[in-house]
Amino acid sequence: MLDFRSIETFLWVVKLGSFRGAAQRLNTTQPAISQRIAQLERELGVKLLNRDHRVASPTPSGRQMMVYAEKLIGLRSEMMAEIGDRSAMRGVLRLGVAETIVHTWLTRLVKSVNEVYPNLSLEIEVDITPNLSARLLAQEIELAFVVGPLSASGVQSRVLCDYPIGFLASPALGLGNGPVARHELARFPIITFPRKTVPYESVRAVFERPDLPPIRLHASASLATVIHMAIEGLGIAVIPSAIVANELADGRLQLLETDIKMAPLTFNANWLTSPDTAAIERVADLARQIAQASPSVDEALRARH
Repeated sequence: MLDFRSIETFLWVVKLGSFRGAAQRLNTTQPAISQRIAQLERELGVKLLNRDHRVASPTPSGRQMMVYAEKLIGLRSEMMAEIGDRSAMRGVLRLGVAETIVHTWLTRLVKSVNEVYPNLSLEIEVDITPNLSARLLAQEIELAFVVGPLSASGVQSRVLCDYPIGFLASPALGLGNGPVARHELARFPIITFPRKTVPYESVRAVFERPDLPPIRLHASASLATVIHMAIEGLGIAVIPSAIVANELADGRLQLLETDIKMAPLTFNANWLTSPDTAAIERVADLARQIAQASPSVDEALRARH
């Protein structure tokens, strides 16, 4: 008798193109994957997969089977989401997160997931948006909270939140007593996100003008490092002001007044289209609720006074 485990295994072998990839996705071993596929083929009486050149591809019967497998797994996922107890949502969700979110509301999300879905485990990886986007498309993670939607086929996206970019400096630099002109900012090293990211290119574009001297643009993949350098007076940090609410409240950093208009960073939840996405979509919805309920920097500062 066919079971959902064997059908799901077949689906992931085809989607990932290998028994090894399916084993990693389903948190089991390659021999177990082989056994499930062999059992499924015996019960159906047809060959479902070609195993040539280390790549598993569907036979004509396998392609027919994929149509039904996706429907069955999709209906099971929909049934569990609509009817099942929340505690029935179980397994491991591999989540990729941009560091800005780590410094703002990630801990609140983890706490909520623990409360709402107690049998769902999170594996969290922190990296820059280009790397996380590539890992999502390679199916090494299931859900990515990154800057912007991914413009690739088969990707679903949901807006989470917007974060304005601020120019932040130590009071020791003496720049917090009124508007700061662009040429004055250019006198100091500028510290921001790493190369190959949207904010890095935006910051570079702001200062690449013939009327300005060449700037010293320091890039770091660690926002904690950027913040520490700014506090030490080593330059002006150009990052979302939301991540330094504590440093602004206690006076270690100042939000500079400038006439430079930087586009805010819009963060999206991105995941690949799949029949079994109930857990992914539920966590994405929860993340959006938490992100949009998070206080702004002004609200956070008022709450401290």
